[in-house]
Amino acid sequence: MKFFRFLGVLALLLCTATAVHAADPQAYRVEFAGTGDGSLDGTLKATSELQALRTSAPVSPFGLIARARGDIDRLKTVLESYGYYQSAVTVTIESQPLTSPTLGDTLTALPKDKDAHVAISFTLGPLYHLGNVTIDGELPASVRGALSLKSGAPAVASYVMGAGARLLTALQEDGYAFAKVDAPVAYEDQSLPMLDVTFHVTPGERVNIGQINIQGLDRVHEKIVRRRLLIHTGQPYKLSAIEGARRDLLSLGPFGTINVQMGVRLDTTGGVPVTFVVTERKRHAVSLTAAFSSDLGGSGGVTWSDRNVFGNAEQLNVAASIINLGGSDTNGVGYDVTAKFILPDFGHRDQSLQFSVGAIKQFLQAYDQKSITAGVSVVRKLTSDWTASVGISTANEDIEQPPDLPPDGMPAPPGPNALETTHYSYTLIALPFLLAFDSTHLASPLDDPTHGMRDSLNVTPTKSLGSPSATFLISQVKVAIYFDMHDLFGFLDSGRSILAARVLAGEAQGAGQLSLPPDQRFYAGGSGTIRGYEYQIVGPHFYSGADEGDGHYYTANAPGRSDTGIPIGGTAIAVGSVEFRQRIGQNWGAAVFVDGGQVSAALKPVPNDVRVGVGAGVRYYTPIGPVRVDLAVPTTRESGDQGFQIYIGLGQAF
Repeated sequence: MKFFRFLGVLALLLCTATAVHAADPQAYRVEFAGTGDGSLDGTLKATSELQALRTSAPVSPFGLIARARGDIDRLKTVLESYGYYQSAVTVTIESQPLTSPTLGDTLTALPKDKDAHVAISFTLGPLYHLGNVTIDGELPASVRGALSLKSGAPAVASYVMGAGARLLTALQEDGYAFAKVDAPVAYEDQSLPMLDVTFHVTPGERVNIGQINIQGLDRVHEKIVRRRLLIHTGQPYKLSAIEGARRDLLSLGPFGTINVQMGVRLDTTGGVPVTFVVTERKRHAVSLTAAFSSDLGGSGGVTWSDRNVFGNAEQLNVAASIINLGGSDTNGVGYDVTAKFILPDFGHRDQSLQFSVGAIKQFLQAYDQKSITAGVSVVRKLTSDWTASVGISTANEDIEQPPDLPPDGMPAPPGPNALETTHYSYTLIALPFLLAFDSTHLASPLDDPTHGMRDSLNVTPTKSLGSPSATFLISQVKVAIYFDMHDLFGFLDSGRSILAARVLAGEAQGAGQLSLPPDQRFYAGGSGTIRGYEYQIVGPHFYSGADEGDGHYYTANAPGRSDTGIPIGGTAIAVGSVEFRQRIGQNWGAAVFVDGGQVSAALKPVPNDVRVGVGAGVRYYTPIGPVRVDLAVPTTRESGDQGFQIYIGLGQAF
């Protein structure tokens, strides 16, 4: 008996030693055999816990065996969901099946620095197809085509389940609020790889919208919410109309979330009660911004917002920024301060009244400017894509610029006065009109567009009171288009390979080049037009020296200015860009681009004046938009031009 007790203790010690050794984390690598279907392969890998938990959840050798056994059922379910109901999954570890009695010993005997090899292979078997597709129950004629399942189609589970969801949505769209569509029942054909599918449907009665309730309001007045509602008691029940009303309320601004609760029975009006449960956002918000470019230097600012000033979703935004912190094309630090008050639903639904004031101070190569602005405008949302605005604005400006150029552009006479800058004061009165189209349907302009267009037409008649006075009309057209390469090359993932292009054309009419205030002229160069060239550098210049008859303007160099020339701007601009954007992994991306264009006295192409910049950049995608870092170089350079430019900011270039 003592001998047998000794053997038992010895066996227990050996088992304990083995268990201790087996508890050490076992590193492993997974190899998937391809099925020939890229979509199926991707789903299999995404479903596998062996793959998903390989690095994040280390396991012991015996835990690895258990994880592999659990994967068999998961992967078999995926194969069946794709229509392979006679499929099989085989998993081996170190070339041994999971049922091998020696597999545990093999794993515990592996060296600590060796990964166990896990191989997963598949036997698909025949692909099942749909046989008879029947509906159990009375289906209204108006929705009979919503099922969209045809006999002979592959019996893919997601298609079949999706058909039931489509049928239910169609019933609810047609007023059958209490319709029920049970999960489909499939019957296997014993002689053929086919499945007969039956849907049990209970449509119920067609109903209207009943009482509409609003819950969760705190500071927002219920009056503004009800006035904003797109649905009303008594109108036919329609699921998309209720969802549209929810999204519209969310766009008002003060709400963070809005959920919709449907009644389970008819109310006293004979309709389905609908309850909007709202959660108000924090009333105040503060956001910080920062950017850098080698031509304009750094900038940083803060914005304070009140999302609900008086309880009717009024918005007040106050922003202050320090600009031109360094940079090759600036001559001092400036500021930019703005305040905007927005009164929603002014006189008409989707129409707002906006007041704005601002002040800016900047020291640029082309001019030094101090300006105070004020304006009021009416903004009208015409459709989900179209917006129009019209208003009146004023600006009082003090501008210093290179001197002594007569309005006709003849060269300035030489002399000591040519070394001085001239001070100009302007009072501008403008009537800006804007028509904008945006089919990207993004909540913020900082979001990354992957499809659609952003276009605008801006026409601004302006009266300039100053020296010289002028009346002029500035017109600008901007077109930006975003094309998802997935639509052209189906093997690319949707939304990850984007070709973007933009065109900007503008012209000032009614005043000569030097009669326009300097800040009203057109300039090119910089992140907003032609990357690679310094800010405002593309276009006509002041040059020191005498007129050599080449059409440029010449004057003596002003103190502190570059001998390479001072931009004076033009009355017309035409620029364009093409950019390819590629997402890489979860948060990273890259871009390559070409920008080109010219600034002149008319919208006429002059090949010698066209400037082209090329470059590349990286993107890091955040919840509030991509962080952009671009490096661009000019293809042609004049004396004194920089060899490259760097741009860092939030959001895409366009």
